[in-house]
Amino acid sequence: MRLLDRYLLRELLVPLGYCLGGFLIFYVAFDLIFQINRFLDARLLFWDIVEYYVVTLPELLVEQVLPVSLLLALLYSTTNHSRHNELTAIRAAGIGLWRLAVPYFAVGALFGAAVFLIGEFWLPSADARAKFILERRQMEPGQRDEATRLDFYNDATRSDWNMGRFNRLTSEILQLRLATTLSNGSVRTLDAGRALYRDGHWLLYGVLTWIRLPSQSAPSPAGSNAVLVLTVPETPAWIQSELKFNTLSAADAAKGPVFSIREIMDYLRLHPQTDPRKKSILLTQLQGRLAAPFTCLAVVLIALPFGARAGRHNVFVGVASSIFICFAYFILQRISFGLGVGGYLPPILAAWLPNIVCGGTGLLLLARVR
Repeated sequence: MRLLDRYLLRELLVPLGYCLGGFLIFYVAFDLIFQINRFLDARLLFWDIVEYYVVTLPELLVEQVLPVSLLLALLYSTTNHSRHNELTAIRAAGIGLWRLAVPYFAVGALFGAAVFLIGEFWLPSADARAKFILERRQMEPGQRDEATRLDFYNDATRSDWNMGRFNRLTSEILQLRLATTLSNGSVRTLDAGRALYRDGHWLLYGVLTWIRLPSQSAPSPAGSNAVLVLTVPETPAWIQSELKFNTLSAADAAKGPVFSIREIMDYLRLHPQTDPRKKSILLTQLQGRLAAPFTCLAVVLIALPFGARAGRHNVFVGVASSIFICFAYFILQRISFGLGVGGYLPPILAAWLPNIVCGGTGLLLLARVR
């Protein structure tokens, strides 16, 4: 790495570290003020509260802290360079603005990768883990994290699942009724008192099997098993994902991506007949997850022309600019994402519009920088 790149990175990373740390400290402090009674009612210990914030803070990082911190640090550092005529001297030495911005784009790409990885592998299970932390001191061990009832239909396998209770921790199902439409038109129904998932198979205990032929109006008994090994595509992870999809409202979906790319693709694959309204929600969520990592690169594009203007500028101009840009970006993001979830905008446009506007504005302003 060249000496100039190291210098620009050092001047960026110091305020970036302060911004990241400051935002997280302020968030935790203010959130504790409003949540302390809830934590006390839940009888949480100190380490429970620490674990709760470790689980929930990545969502804040992805949605707000990383892009906002990068924007603020970029505007502060570039305005400071411009104030001392450093950028003018660097460009007078024959180094173009795009070459000068390479370290900034590298940091933006690194932050974008972090946003993608957190959104894909951490956030999908964060809500369930946070809920479990809040409830685990109040519930009996056998009742923890149980859904009282879950019903769903898998279009791909033509299977109707009805569960009296599903335990997310142990993947145990109580009072299962599984009705599957076979290729010849008959319907096979399995009634099991208990089901466990082990080594890629469901173990059903106390099973009664019923068959209803196309010519029959009522099912007929077809046998019983003490234990039945069942191999089906529905796994505990898939069922937990189904729980999230079934409880997601349009209002919650409009706030931003809540599912991973893998979860959305699996759901669309297993539900090819999804109604148009729900499909708009899912496709907007999918495009939102794909667009989120590029927010950090769009931030770099919009920050460069504001901070790299020739002449002496007060560093607080950069801070004020960052606040204005953040408000404009997040307002546009909420509006466009809500329109996509409601079906008023194509999902790809709804999710990518803020990045297109932000990055396009940055490119136009960069072309005018002298």
